[in-house]
Amino acid sequence: MPITGIYGPDDFAGRPQGQNPTLPRAAPARTGAALPMPSLEWTDEVERATAPLYERVKQVIPPIEWPLMAPTIKAINELKQARGAVILAHNYQAPEIFHCVADIGGDSLQLAIAATKVKSGIIVQCGVHFMAETSKLLNPEKTVLIPDSRAGCSLAASITGADVRLLRERFPGVPVVAYVNTSAEVKAEVDICCTSSNAVQVVESLNAPTAIFLPDRYLATYVASKTDVKIIAWKGACEVHERFTGDELRAYREADPSVQIIAHPECPPDVLAEADFTGSTAHMINWVREKRPKRLVMITECSMADNVRAELPDVEMLRPCNICPHMKRITLANILESLLTLGEEVTIDPALAERARRSVERMINLKN
Repeated sequence: MPITGIYGPDDFAGRPQGQNPTLPRAAPARTGAALPMPSLEWTDEVERATAPLYERVKQVIPPIEWPLMAPTIKAINELKQARGAVILAHNYQAPEIFHCVADIGGDSLQLAIAATKVKSGIIVQCGVHFMAETSKLLNPEKTVLIPDSRAGCSLAASITGADVRLLRERFPGVPVVAYVNTSAEVKAEVDICCTSSNAVQVVESLNAPTAIFLPDRYLATYVASKTDVKIIAWKGACEVHERFTGDELRAYREADPSVQIIAHPECPPDVLAEADFTGSTAHMINWVREKRPKRLVMITECSMADNVRAELPDVEMLRPCNICPHMKRITLANILESLLTLGEEVTIDPALAERARRSVERMINLKN
């Protein structure tokens, strides 16, 4: 079913100005909490200690680069033990983070569920700000750190809590679904959250003829094509996925008709029309594990292709991928700094957090 309407900031004459979502409030490093900087020299000991980790990533990290990374990786893994911390990393993180320092890796839904099961008192979120906020919402008593609080998201920046209230005024009684790529302020105003893995299931769980779906217009279009529920969308888009084009994919097929193409539903419809498979981050990875294509074009963020290649070296990856500049704000260096100083700590106003938590928990607790 086609989308029945799509709205954006320009469609609301009374929209408050200058109220774009803010990054998570980050507390300064705790006084007296800092630990001394460890040695970051490449030594025989570092080489021996990190050799098993290099085996995981040798397909995607050249040997000449490893001595620059390995000392910091070793220091991070020792510090997280000393701090009693756990590191969560999204699939879009670079391989040296995802495969070598993360305790738990996955897509947004997998990390949201994992956050509810974490026993450690400190969570280091290697992802963008809405992910750190989600971890804090689900673990209000734990310390949640984000190595760089400037790691934003074009989708989260496209809509505010005030925008959601204006949508509710225009469409009274229509339930609102928010993609997890939104701020806590927005999550506090909606009925339920979703990820690309469960978006259709979430929309249909509302048992309503019409639903507002925000903020990704392309994911909304994909959901509308998979359900009879009428979808009212928002004019947001992922700056990584919207840059792909159908012409680009057709050129890859013309060069090699045997190539397989898989795409994320945040991509425009002309891209999805050319793909052999469309699915969430987790679904894409599972598809590659099952199908093991000889040559693959993965239409999503660059590092995810690297991380899959590291796991499945027999799959040749063609690389038309785009880099997320926000994800790449997270580095080995600032993960180390975060563990040394216990900064930057994510804080959310308790009253806002209580309302936002309900929409996230409702998604996690959703049963088929």
